[in-house]
Amino acid sequence: MKILYCDCFSGISGDMFLSSMIDAGYPVDMLQDIFSSLQIPEYNHVTFQKVMKGVIQAGQIHLDFSSESHHHRHYGDIHSFLQNSSLSQSIKEKALQIFHKIAEAESSVHGVSMEEVHFHEVGAVDSILDIVGAAAALDYFGIEKIFASPLPLGSGEIHTQHGVLPNPAPATAWLMRDMKASVIPSNIQIELVTPTGAAILAAFASFQKPEMAISAMGIGAGQKELDHPNILRVFIGETQEQTENYAEIEANLDDMSPELLGSVMNRLFEAGALDVTFSSIQMKKNRPGTKLSVIVKSKDEKDISNLILMNTTTLGVRVTNVHRYEAEREIIQVDSEFGKIRAKKKMIDGQVISIHPEYEDCERISRDCDMPILEVYYRIIASLKTDDSR
Repeated sequence: MKILYCDCFSGISGDMFLSSMIDAGYPVDMLQDIFSSLQIPEYNHVTFQKVMKGVIQAGQIHLDFSSESHHHRHYGDIHSFLQNSSLSQSIKEKALQIFHKIAEAESSVHGVSMEEVHFHEVGAVDSILDIVGAAAALDYFGIEKIFASPLPLGSGEIHTQHGVLPNPAPATAWLMRDMKASVIPSNIQIELVTPTGAAILAAFASFQKPEMAISAMGIGAGQKELDHPNILRVFIGETQEQTENYAEIEANLDDMSPELLGSVMNRLFEAGALDVTFSSIQMKKNRPGTKLSVIVKSKDEKDISNLILMNTTTLGVRVTNVHRYEAEREIIQVDSEFGKIRAKKKMIDGQVISIHPEYEDCERISRDCDMPILEVYYRIIASLKTDDSR
């Protein structure tokens, strides 16, 4: 899987992100063609140069306009503009995901519907280009997943079109909360994380350090001069899907009615648990008890642990990191003597290992035909084995 890691040492903005992606190898000529295709009258061209940020050399883009453009634009206007553009569908979808996140934030912060949201700084042409450029760069590199370091949480106040506001700006703070961002304190009284930068991460990123084989690196320069290098570093590389981290969460229960455990299982699956099991165990004072075991993706570990603590009588849970090896699987439709049914096809290295009918379809046929479910199941299995076309 092609992944991107953002080292947000000094925060992130739309132009820093795009500058770092160009520095990593995204062609400026291709970006110029993308921007020209939007046919924005004020826009002339984009240039890219190397600058020094402290002792570190970084790339920096400059967007040239024939006039300043800071018109207020509604979310619906931007949505329609991008939908009707000649951009590829993949770039459109990525850009719209980023704008949707910003619209959600503005809607919540200002207490208006998303249709009523109008943008100030983010609605300016340069921010639209930053977002479209970010989407195009992600598409160019084939990035499937973004990871990010903790974000520096600024302090003090900033001046905006809405007046003086706390730092980070309310929309940025909303986006940080929405994406469950990891943050670190910072005494710098400058906006280090902009709404555009936060929205790029909110649309796609997880706050983890991935294991990856790095194939490219880019350094993007921020506009402001700080006491430290004002840069964003990006690392592009590959990882294998099976390296995704998992955890097993366990809890021993000896004072909870078994009739309530079914509800707990349902809630865990709804929250994203991959597997939930109950085992009978013997606990202290010779009490019979139940061991709850839940397999989850590591990113869901905290939320599901809290769910267990809230919905069971346990006072604590145990968490163990685990690895999973998974066969490929695909739900297909097959013909049977009972009509078309769903079946699960299991494959390893592209070779079909087995095909099994889905339980729900077997149970439905059993009920409709007044036939034991075992008979239904084995008759379908027998027909699948004799069908050479599979």
